Amino acid sequence: MPNIVLDYPPLTYQERWKYIKARGPSALFGYVSSFFPILSWFHRYNLSWLFQDVIAGITVGLLLVPQGIAYAKVAGLDPQYGLYTSFVGSVTYCLFGTSKDISVGPITVVSLLVGEAIEKVKLENPDISGGEVAACLSVLCGCITLFMGMARMGILVDFISGPAIAGYMTGSAITIGLGQWPKLFGMSNVDTHQPPYLIFIDFFANLPNTQIDAAFGILGLAILYLVKFGTGHLAAKLPRLQKPLFFMGIMRSGLLVILATLISFGINHGHDTSPFHIIKKVPAGFNAIGVPHVRWQVITGCMGVLPSIVLILVLEHVSVAKSFGRLAGYNIQPDQEIIAIGASNMLGAFFGAYPATGAFSRTAVMARSGAKTPLAGIFSGTIVVLALYVLTPCFYFIPEAALAAVVVHAVADLMSGPTYVYELYRTSILELLVFFVGVTLTCFKDVETGIYVSVGMSLIIMLLRLARPPVTAMARAPLKSQHYPPANLSPSTPIPVISNQHYIYFDETDPHFTRAKDPMPPGIVVVRLTESVLYPNAGHVAEILTQIAKERSRNGSPIEDTKSLLWCE
Repeated sequence: MPNIVLDYPPLTYQERWKYIKARGPSALFGYVSSFFPILSWFHRYNLSWLFQDVIAGITVGLLLVPQGIAYAKVAGLDPQYGLYTSFVGSVTYCLFGTSKDISVGPITVVSLLVGEAIEKVKLENPDISGGEVAACLSVLCGCITLFMGMARMGILVDFISGPAIAGYMTGSAITIGLGQWPKLFGMSNVDTHQPPYLIFIDFFANLPNTQIDAAFGILGLAILYLVKFGTGHLAAKLPRLQKPLFFMGIMRSGLLVILATLISFGINHGHDTSPFHIIKKVPAGFNAIGVPHVRWQVITGCMGVLPSIVLILVLEHVSVAKSFGRLAGYNIQPDQEIIAIGASNMLGAFFGAYPATGAFSRTAVMARSGAKTPLAGIFSGTIVVLALYVLTPCFYFIPEAALAAVVVHAVADLMSGPTYVYELYRTSILELLVFFVGVTLTCFKDVETGIYVSVGMSLIIMLLRLARPPVTAMARAPLKSQHYPPANLSPSTPIPVISNQHYIYFDETDPHFTRAKDPMPPGIVVVRLTESVLYPNAGHVAEILTQIAKERSRNGSPIEDTKSLLWCE
């Protein structure tokens, strides 16, 4: 049979240029349109999906309004800034996102970090407002995340371990929760910007100064948990009421705020002062629309917090999107999701919003409410707009203690429980150490330190495992069957070898197989590598393989003179 040789002459530069010119416009259009996933599915939108999208969007919108107001207070901003952030995130994600379930808006941990950044900037520049700092942070986070998405850097998220994320998230939840305790009890003389352990000490020192706010805070928190567990218990016993109980459970925060506001209105109507703290006047509409002012003083003041905010924005969003995509059976594009975060924050800065990302709690509500497409976010944004233009007079009477109860109730779900800690203990002591370091530093120092140290430790552990992977020498044991080995074989008699015998291989130091070991054939050594052989570990793996081979073999060349032996032989 003759040999066939395919030999193509290389293209000249002129031919390559012609090819690029011919395909350039279509390739450029495809590249630009890839940033707008809505173009790939909107023309196929099924009107039967509209009802489910409307229901899911309205449901999440009713949750988004009280959360936006409460989280803005965590960030040290006026309530309307949380609503601005909620609106822009919900509407913009529909254009750029690849998940039908994600709800973009303010989250607790980012709100806490934004509050720290505002405090640092205003300490050095009192003339700069908190809203200006928040908008500047939104621009910076938007630019960084847009670049990461366009440069396809979403893979970097995979290098950060779960225990590192769980550590600083648990620490952040404790920090936020302790920061809201004084508001639950109406204490105005406790500095909530100090480290959490100091807040804890000051809180109990000022416990005799508890105000009437505690009636809204403690009772509100109890109602939230009662509705949460009560609706779940009743739904299991009364399947016919499962749907209304479900909506009642997910809207419990909004219902609590409405109830507390009605009681507050009844107490304060016609009075100039209130016996408890209320949020007071909230301006209607979008009063912060404009080109954001990016000052150098703000940038330098936020540099310590900025990397941690970007890290949380990307990690929280991509991990939530992947989880719900896996549950619902569709794939998300991590790089495009990062672009969606960047676009939302860039546009949000022009509305006065602060950095936002996908939230687990709202995404879970969106998924359980039956959202069919990302278009559901439009209807969530519509609810927020209605709240901004119609309900702002009602916001005047919202008790701050009720909002604090909403925040404490929300952050409790961010904490990792004893089951997760026990799993880490059984899996890896080093990963458990990373978790506890993240929690401890976040609680006793600050959130960004906990994030940087825990993430840095997890990266160091990953590099050490890559550079020094275990190389295990294997032993073997024959597989038993009804014919092999013979049942009447005495323990002292060696097991006979048959030609078609199959074996299992295991770590030769495993104590469970001590009596079942079968000797290897002469000249054969079996090893197991747990990592690929790369430049950082090639030398280490070669040394271990050589050592294993020497321990199980003899030198083939006889040494005539013992004086020529090495000192270590």
